Amino acid sequence: MRIAVIGGGPAGLYFAILMKRDFPQHRITVVERNRPDDTFGFGVVFSDQTLDTFEAADAPSYRAIADAFAYWDDIEIHHKDGVHRIGGNGFCGCSRRTLLLLLQARARELGVELEFRREASPEDFPDADLIVGADGINSAIRNRYVDHFKPHIDLRPNRFVWLGSTRPLDAFTFFFRERPEGIWIAHCYQYEAGASTWVIETDPDTFARSGCGAMNEEETARYLEGVFAEELQGHRLITNRSLWRQFPMMRCERWVKDNIVLLGDAKATAHFSIGSGTKLAMEDSIALHQ
Repeated sequence: MRIAVIGGGPAGLYFAILMKRDFPQHRITVVERNRPDDTFGFGVVFSDQTLDTFEAADAPSYRAIADAFAYWDDIEIHHKDGVHRIGGNGFCGCSRRTLLLLLQARARELGVELEFRREASPEDFPDADLIVGADGINSAIRNRYVDHFKPHIDLRPNRFVWLGSTRPLDAFTFFFRERPEGIWIAHCYQYEAGASTWVIETDPDTFARSGCGAMNEEETARYLEGVFAEELQGHRLITNRSLWRQFPMMRCERWVKDNIVLLGDAKATAHFSIGSGTKLAMEDSIALHQ
């Protein structure tokens, strides 16, 4: 069997790993437009339950991932002058770059062909029995056959920006900050030593009054350092394609066309507030493999 995976994110790599492990005679190629260590964003989060699922699906990649994770058990909510801490919510975080490199290493070990810095389309694989469209939220494959897949997009009104920081955290932390321009929320978690993710969200009116829409990445980071100066405790905010966006909640009526199947964010999106986008993408891979 010939399988081509277009998109080398966690979903595409994990599917290739599972298939090559169980069907070593298959020829499986993963094509990615970026370089092997390119990544946009900072950390990813998995729950204890998700790690159990990964352990059952592929123990070697689970062990590599678990060894690289920062772990915490609590959720902490900072609102006005109060702090509410809730235990028993086992989570772990990992650098997205680290996760990709670990999955790439496992895929190579099994004999998956990895091609980077290459744009690809279904026509590039005329001999493929299966083509997996794992090319993300802006999927060119889905958009090419939009009348067939019929995606429905609900563009949420709030604005958000994805940033990082060196401030350590020992819980999945939510900071609420009220200012003259309005209310800001920071969704934060540590994903490795000395590195934490800060997703900052606000409503449309606050966004308009703040003037952030006219700021570049660095100006945005410096402005938000002022908003969350107390919470950052002297640490800076770090940018990496940190652009203000509205989140597109997307679902498709169909996931399959001929020998093409959509996977991960190409198929459906999960709002960042539940911290489950990568988890759901990799569980898609498990389901398709099964």
